[in-house]
Order: sequence, then structure tokens, then C-alpha cells
Amino acid sequence: MKLKITVHGVAYEVDVEVLDAGEGFPAVAPAARPKAKPQNSAGTPSVPPAAASTGPTSADGENGGSVTSPIAGTVVEIKCKPGDNITKGQVLLVIEAMKMKTSIAAPTGGKVKSIPIAVGDTVRESQILVEYE
Repeated sequence: MKLKITVHGVAYEVDVEVLDAGEGFPAVAPAARPKAKPQNSAGTPSVPPAAASTGPTSADGENGGSVTSPIAGTVVEIKCKPGDNITKGQVLLVIEAMKMKTSIAAPTGGKVKSIPIAVGDTVRESQILVEYE
């Protein structure tokens, strides 16, 4: 199938191939399809602050683990310190990437064990920002 796409006033003609279920993507019923994730200008999924990854919780159900960076950027503010008790949803730090500030929130409560980064540090996506127990 041929499509014509115009980007910033420049027209492009592209060929599009429609795949059947099982040809490169899983078959999902239309009603069960997940909502599309917001995407940034680079076309990669944007991750909301509360979606920062956590590590494993202990076997007895206590909170604990780590918060990792959902994006690559520069740490501009740290709002907690080792020994602080944190609650679910509390903003722990702020990262700036492409002139946008992203607040990183705690996915669960706990006590801050360590913060292996400092203000001004450049962090990678998935890098550990805060460890807690």
C-alpha cells in the first residue's frame, strides 16, 4: 500500500506493508489492546515519573528495592537523603533532558538506603538513582 506523508511541508511517498497476526507482532483482540504510550519528539515512549522501575521486594512483603532513571539526562535536584522515610508517590529527584524537567517519584514507600548520584551528574536510562529498603 502506498501512502503520501507531508512533514514540514515536504511530501514523501512511502510503501506500507500490512502484516497479518503472527507476522512480527502478537495477535491482540481490539478490545484488549493496551492504550498507546505517549511518545516524545524522538519517537520513543515517554515514561511517566511514577513508572520508574523498582527492584525486588523482600519475601515478607516489606517495601524495598531501587528507583531507576526512565530517561537519560542530568540530575538537577535531589529531594531526599539517606535515612529519609519515603512514601509512595513522593518526588525523590528531578532530571532534566532536552530542556524538560522530569520528576521521579517513589513507586513504593520505604527508607532511603543510598543515593549513588549527585546534582549535576549525567545519568543513563535504567541507571539506579535511589536505593531503599
